Amino acid sequence: MSGAHADLPLHYGHVPPWLAKRMSLLGGAIMETIIADYGKGEVLRRLSDPCWFQALGCVLGMDWHSSGITTSVMGALKKALNPRAQELGIYICGGKGRHSKETPTELLAIAERTGLPGQELVRCSKLAAKVDNTAVQDGFQLYLHSFIVSNEGEWAVVQQGMNDASGMARRYHWHSTAFKEFTETPHTFIYGHNQGLILNLTDKDASPTKAGMLQLIQEKPAHLLPEIRNLIMPSHHDVRTKDVDLKRLGSVLAVAHERQLHDFESLLLLEGVGPRTLQSLTLVSEVIHGTPSRFTDPARFSFAHGGKDGHPFPVPVNVYDETISVLKDAVNKAKIGQSDKQEAIRKLSVLSQQVEKDFIPNARLEELIQEERDNSWQYGGRTVMGKAQPPDKKKGGSQLSLF
Repeated sequence: MSGAHADLPLHYGHVPPWLAKRMSLLGGAIMETIIADYGKGEVLRRLSDPCWFQALGCVLGMDWHSSGITTSVMGALKKALNPRAQELGIYICGGKGRHSKETPTELLAIAERTGLPGQELVRCSKLAAKVDNTAVQDGFQLYLHSFIVSNEGEWAVVQQGMNDASGMARRYHWHSTAFKEFTETPHTFIYGHNQGLILNLTDKDASPTKAGMLQLIQEKPAHLLPEIRNLIMPSHHDVRTKDVDLKRLGSVLAVAHERQLHDFESLLLLEGVGPRTLQSLTLVSEVIHGTPSRFTDPARFSFAHGGKDGHPFPVPVNVYDETISVLKDAVNKAKIGQSDKQEAIRKLSVLSQQVEKDFIPNARLEELIQEERDNSWQYGGRTVMGKAQPPDKKKGGSQLSLF
């Protein structure tokens, strides 16, 4: 099998309306910024990178390690981008369950409006699903299929299968520029727990089997991935020290909370934004501007807006709203030529990486998480169980502890 593998524990919970709405707003603003700064092709490339995809889900407030990220993120992006597809040039089709079966109809409608080759796109959609459900027999049955296409015809696929017996999910990522043939090493990545031997008819060494079973034409792909990264997502729900690059996380906290550590003049346009929102904006900035190597520890991005189940801490709704407001304001101003605020947000990730070079964390992650939980009620903290409450005063407070 070509690609990354990771545990994705199956979660059957729901996304509450208060979070779903915010996920769509922030996800849409992030995508719009990426399109403006790097182009539509970069959106498709990133969606085909499972580490980046997981980090995006975390920064949007989803449970950092679960299969639910896939459904929720693609649903939020579809809701945000499709009403503006003609303007942005990105269309999202399909989804979970019955919505996946609507993909061909949606693609043909898009082709009618844009002049794209509708039947060929439908063929690509069906082949991607067929390959991952049949040609790759790994014990996972597809239940989600999302097809993302630009108005230039470039496309990506994010689809997911489940294995009820093991309680695990596997996510598959495709990108149209990464291969020539559906029947030979087509995936950019595959997310899933290694279960030993499987039947993978897309493997380049399976040509004799394919010739006998499917009479498939052998073609080498345009190019193999220069780097295959493995990301093993654990079954535990809480965020632990081993799940996070503390040097990277600590540098984010330093940028947000210790302004004397660096020259902050370049960020004056963000004056008035509190340290806690600055922490979230720094992680959002990295999701927008970071290079692929920055997303090997997606759990780190859950320190932007927590998680809906309270891990690592409740979603700070007020901070989330301020993050959305700042980012959308920057996007809107950039449209009329005022890009200073967007540049200030970009510099947050640059500053974080600069601080990181000499940063030495003290590895007391548990204390940091406890402080976020203690303060959560002040920021409108919320989970699927309800609103966060003030901590027991008898236990005392805590302080940020990675720097």
